[in-house]
Amino acid sequence: MNPARREPLLWLQLLGLAALPLEALLLLLVLAGADPGPFPGFERVLAWALGGLSPAALFWRLPPDLWSLLLVQVPMRGRRPEQLRLSALQGTLPLKLLAVAGAPLLLPMLWWADANAGLAWAWSPLSASPRLVVLLVSVPLLALMLWQWQQLIQAVWMLTRPASLVEQTLPLTQVDAGETRLNTGLPLLLLPPLTLEVPPTPQEAPAVEIEPEPSPEPIASDESSDINEVSNLPHADLDDVAVDQPEPAEPEQDANDDQGGAPGSDTTVVDTGVAITPEQSAEEHKSSDLDS
Repeated sequence: MNPARREPLLWLQLLGLAALPLEALLLLLVLAGADPGPFPGFERVLAWALGGLSPAALFWRLPPDLWSLLLVQVPMRGRRPEQLRLSALQGTLPLKLLAVAGAPLLLPMLWWADANAGLAWAWSPLSASPRLVVLLVSVPLLALMLWQWQQLIQAVWMLTRPASLVEQTLPLTQVDAGETRLNTGLPLLLLPPLTLEVPPTPQEAPAVEIEPEPSPEPIASDESSDINEVSNLPHADLDDVAVDQPEPAEPEQDANDDQGGAPGSDTTVVDTGVAITPEQSAEEHKSSDLDS
C-alpha cells in the first residue's frame, strides 16, 4: 500500500478544496471596499503579478513543503523515512507544471471579482478605504490561494502514486529537504501515522471428521450353530420341534347339569317357581340335531 495514505497531514491538506471558495469570497469582499481607479485593468494585472505570478516563480524553485501547514510544520529531525521519500517526489516535472497552472487561473478570477465587487460593498470589511489599501490586502489573499492550490495538487499527486514507485525512490536527506523545500511554520507538528485496518482473510472451514459406523457384531458361535441345526432339519422333522405355547384353559364344567344338581353335592336348590333354562355344555356335538 502507498505509505502516503497513512499520513494524516496529506489528508488534512485536501481541505484546501473547501477553503478555496471561501478565500475567493473574502477577496470579493475586500475588493468591494473601494471604487475602481482610473485604470482598473492595470491595477488588476499589477495585483495579480504581485500576488500570483511572483509566488508561482518562487514555488517553482522551492516547492511548498509537504509537511507544512503554513503556520506549523513537522520538525526536520522528526520526519520518518517514508515522509522523506515522498518529499523527493516533489521534484517531478508534471507535478510542477500542475502546481504552477494555478497562477494563470488567478487572473480571470481577480478580474471577475473586481468587476462585480460593487454588489457586496455593504458587507465589505474595508468599506470607504483607499484603492491602494484594497489592492495591497488582495495581494496576500492571492498568494494564499496559490499556496492552497499547490498543497492540494501535491497531496492528490502523492496519494495516487503506486506503492512500487514510492519504494524505488531514494529518501531525501534532511539537509536537502531544508534547502530545496519551502518550509514555513513552527516545528511543532507531530502526528502519528494512521493505522488502516486490513480486513481479515477468510479462514478455511475445519474439516468435519466423519466417524465410521460400527460394524454389526458377529453372532455367537453357539447361537449360529443352533440356527444352522434348525435350518438343516427336513420339513417333516420341523413339526416335531416343540414350541412352548400356553395350553388353553379348560372350561369349567358346571357342577350340576340340571336343576337338582349332582347327588352328593353340597348345593341346595331352592324352588322359587322360576324356570331356569339349562346351560349349554362346554363341548357341543357336531350333529344336525341339537338339543333345544
